[in-house]
Amino acid sequence: MARQGSIDELLAQVPLFEGLSKEQLSRVAGLMTAVNLAAGRVLARQGEIGREFVILLDGEVEVARDGKVIATRGAGDYVGEIALLDQRPRTATVTAKTHVVAEVLNRAEFSTLLSESPDLSRQIMATMARRLAEIDSQSDL
Repeated sequence: MARQGSIDELLAQVPLFEGLSKEQLSRVAGLMTAVNLAAGRVLARQGEIGREFVILLDGEVEVARDGKVIATRGAGDYVGEIALLDQRPRTATVTAKTHVVAEVLNRAEFSTLLSESPDLSRQIMATMARRLAEIDSQSDL
């Protein structure tokens, strides 16, 4: 399945999934759902609890904080990876600027995968701990 390979490769570039084996990446990719979104569709709304992770395959989205566009993202970019692990409010609103093709992974499916796969869970938690330590050390500067 050609699409699967490309999703695996994109997942490998996401910091949350850093260091996972090809088999582990394939298991995560297997849970993702392809979606087509029309321009103007909101993928994530600032202040709402995040419930999914999205990898953009085609199209562009705008990222806005407090109503001001702060970034544009396109194919290969992703949003919402922290939502898979933590029920934090979204820090920005993400809206499709054009027609968007994306792959989506929801928290419930991801949680099931982690509970069924302790090795995957340990790897992801270790990566998350490293990322949080990096963020914490940067805030001390």
